[in-house]
Amino acid sequence: MVTIRHRVRHNGGIHTERIRVSEPKLNRYTSAGPGTARFVAQHLVMKPYIWSSLTVHEHGIRNLADLKPPFVVIANHSSHLDAPLIYGALPRRLSRNLAAATAGDYFFNNWYKALPTQLFFNSFPVQRQGQANRTGHRGLAARLVNDGVPILIFPEGTRSRTGAMANFTPGAAALSISRNVPVLPIALVGAYAAMPYGANVPVPGRPHVHVVFGRPLRAAPGEIAHQFSERLRRYVVEMHDTTARAYGMPTQADFARAVALRSAAAQAERAAAAIQADTVTGVTSLAPPDPDLRPLEPPEQIAVRPLDPPDPVEVVRLDPPDPVEVVPLDPPDPVEVESQA
Repeated sequence: MVTIRHRVRHNGGIHTERIRVSEPKLNRYTSAGPGTARFVAQHLVMKPYIWSSLTVHEHGIRNLADLKPPFVVIANHSSHLDAPLIYGALPRRLSRNLAAATAGDYFFNNWYKALPTQLFFNSFPVQRQGQANRTGHRGLAARLVNDGVPILIFPEGTRSRTGAMANFTPGAAALSISRNVPVLPIALVGAYAAMPYGANVPVPGRPHVHVVFGRPLRAAPGEIAHQFSERLRRYVVEMHDTTARAYGMPTQADFARAVALRSAAAQAERAAAAIQADTVTGVTSLAPPDPDLRPLEPPEQIAVRPLDPPDPVEVVRLDPPDPVEVVPLDPPDPVEVESQA
């Protein structure tokens, strides 16, 4: 495959560069030779070691009765045990060519990590968002599904540092919708406690781990990838918490509560350290403001003017009117009329 890359020169011109990128050989994921080596690695090395280090319980096997490749497997991701548990618990007819989508920037940046990852998990590299190393082949998962290869994807994108599930990216749901294949949801319970983030081997004592197979799901008519992905996440959480409660193990709410308590304890510890430092130095230092807190703005000043008291009104009492003396008029004098002779 030839990739054409355009670069802008310093003088304003455009330089066209042809880069030859090798295409992955898809027959490696289904051919008999690598399949035989993978069977030996998985069933004679990986599974005996994992099953001897853990006490593995499998639930929902009946949900796999009618499932046939190709399909997309999803699961919560909190431990390096997750992929070995899925490959070891699935029936051979479903895990034979199952290909795991792995981070190209982590597992495929050198040969000594890429080789065992490909041998045990039939893996292929994918590009993770926000990573500078772009090792991976865009669209390879869709091409593998078109060739009948089932795919394993961890939709959270990375392992949980705390055991609490993150939001799902819609890639697995979009692949299911675009290729019209079912999604097999799996909930892994106890894997984080058995081998938490940073551990290289499982903890001693053969801790109990549960692999819960859900019902294969497809997107509903008109359901877009984000909606289908959120529905898948809720289903995985439901399976995880139902199993955890039944066996007295932490639920997702318990993990979230533990994260909140650790965060509050860390803040209290930092505040105590700051107070102790102020006591030693005698200088009061202000704690850095929390970037998530926004200071309240003071209310606008409202000019309040008191009302003036009304002027006092003097009430003058009116005197009664003087009595009026009525004098009767005299009758008029009679008028004498002289007659003419």
